[in-house]
Parts: sequence; structure tokens; C-alpha cells
Amino acid sequence: MAGTLVRVLTAVPLCDGHDSAITAINLELIRQGIEVVYLGFHRAVGEIVRAAVQEDVAAVGISSYNGGHIEFFREVAAGLRDAGRPEIGLFGGGGGTITPSDAARMHEEGTDRIFLPGATFDEMTAYIRSRFARTVAAPPIEVSSADPLVLARRITCLEEGVDPGREPPPRGEAPVLGITGPGGAGKTTLIDELVRQYLERFPRHRVAILSHDPSTMMAGALLGDRATMVYAQDDRVFLRSMATRGRQGGLSPASEPALAWLASAESGFDLIIVETVGIGQEALPFPAGMVDLRLLVMNTDYGARLQLQKILMLEAAEIVVANKHDRPGSATAVAEIGRYLATFAPGKPLLPTVASRHADPGVARLLEFIPSSRP
Repeated sequence: MAGTLVRVLTAVPLCDGHDSAITAINLELIRQGIEVVYLGFHRAVGEIVRAAVQEDVAAVGISSYNGGHIEFFREVAAGLRDAGRPEIGLFGGGGGTITPSDAARMHEEGTDRIFLPGATFDEMTAYIRSRFARTVAAPPIEVSSADPLVLARRITCLEEGVDPGREPPPRGEAPVLGITGPGGAGKTTLIDELVRQYLERFPRHRVAILSHDPSTMMAGALLGDRATMVYAQDDRVFLRSMATRGRQGGLSPASEPALAWLASAESGFDLIIVETVGIGQEALPFPAGMVDLRLLVMNTDYGARLQLQKILMLEAAEIVVANKHDRPGSATAVAEIGRYLATFAPGKPLLPTVASRHADPGVARLLEFIPSSRP
């Protein structure tokens, strides 16, 4: 039934690098058909609240094994209230570090449930599915989507098959960059460094990112791009994770209508980035007119030279990025790709990058190809 899928955000607090427990719980939730936005570990309260609002989750789950849990959970609950989302649930656990008396006090201060030692996966998932299932309602028509809460809810309506209340306003001037490529090519890391350099170059600009991950056969999904993005956790960045929900090709059934809202003049962004799920040789994920600039991110260890002739996006993309250029053999690979493009797509830019490197000059060159909507 539309509007009832459970979507949660999970995270590990500051000064806590114990992610084995939350990783196991994430996998079980996904297996039970729950969509999990994973923020990663060593996360501050502000980061958790911002992500919860932008992702429009029903609840936040925190795994805390490092002490300070009473204060941390209290501040997350207060942050959600201050952000205008007091209805977002809060649950968590921490093994023996959270005592029954701690859990009782945390419940009084706004935490819905602490799972103590001995709680089973079945108990956790049953509680989360029943407690945090919700029916989504559209925001008021007159409220502007420049408000992150409103924009996030309209995207949720589109995902859940609920009328968002009105049609999106006319498109603004912000360019839309579509980024695709095989899994493991470093698309998310490239976006993170690109956004960092973009925000540094344009101090008044705002960026929207629409990121995709695959749904499982059980209808759950691990939406993990936030965990690997460092610089995109910024107040000038709106990052929304979407599951493919059965659609093939790298996008979600709601991607195009969601993009119409992100790219509208009302939303006020200066650059919109759409990242697909990792694609194979045959995929052409962006429908005509969906993006302004198509970028293919490639590994430099793609295999034999013959493989280049099987990658449709090499010809369809406007820009080709050969990422992880610091790896052995990458210079040879870039030369092979360059010869292929010179034959079949002369003049197409080929940019070697090391996106994991701070201030990478290859990413700086890429930024030059992206038009700015304003100075």
C-alpha cells in the first residue's frame, strides 16, 4: 500500500568507531524490507539531524558503545524538535554500555526504545516495522520547497505514490549533472570532492544531490552514500538518497519527478547532481532531457582493450572521467581510452582524476566544464 514503507536512518556517534553492531543490524533491517539510510560512524548530532530531515525518515537508530549516550540521545531528540520534525522516532542500543536505568531515563527524555543485551533481531525489526510505519501526507500547497522539510516530504510523496499537492514550479537556471559508471569506480568519492571544490569556489551557492542505490529482492535497501561523503555534509547541500525499488537502469521510478522539484527555481539550488546505481556495459540511464551534462566515471582496471567497445556510455556521455589514476597501469588505460575516444568520439574530454585526494587537480579541471548558474 502506498505510503507505508518503513525508512530509517542509522548512525554511530562522535568518538565511536564501533560499526560492527550497526552493520549487522542494517543488514537485518534490509532483509526485512526496510530502507536504511546509513550515515556512518563518528557522526555529530547536527549531521544526524540534517540527514534525518533531508531523507525524511520515520526514525533514527543510533548504536552507541562509547559512553555519553544519555546526553547524545537527548541532544538528537532536541535537535529533531528544533528542526521541526519532533515526530521522527529515535531508537538505539549499545550492549552493556547502556544499562536498564539509563534506558528508562532516555525514554523519559525522548528516546522511543533502547534495545538492551539479549534483544533479538526479530524483536528489533518487529518493533521498528510496527512503531515507525507511517502514512505520508503532502505538505500544504502554498508552502515553498525552498524549505528542506517541505522539499524532502514532496520527494517522499513521489516515492510513495502519493500526490505531492501540486505540480513543480518552472525549472530554474541551475545545471543538472548526471554521473554514472560501474560499481567501484569511485562515483561517490568524486562527487564529494567535486562538491567540496564547488562550494569553496562559489561561497553563496547551494547544491542538491540525488543519489541512488539498488533495492534488494526483499524490497529493502542500504542507502550508503552519506557514509562515504565527507564534504557533502554541509548546510548548503541537500542530499537525498533513493532506492531503485524494482526499476532497472540505475534510477528510481521517482527520480525524474523528484528532479523536477530539485531543479525548479523555487528550490533555489545552483547545481544539481544525479548519481546512478553502478551500471553495466549496456545501460544508458538518463532519459532524453533529464540532465544537461552526462558524465561517465570509469575504473582504469576495466580489463582488455576490447571491453571499451562494449561500453555504450563512452559514446553517450559528454565527459569521461578515468578515476583512481594513481593505481598501477592507469596511464596505459587512460591512453587506451583516449585512443578510443579519438576514433569514435573526437573532441570528447577525458579527465584523469584521483578523487580520494584532497584538492585533486583532475577534479578541478572537471569543475571547469560545469556551467555556473550565477557568479
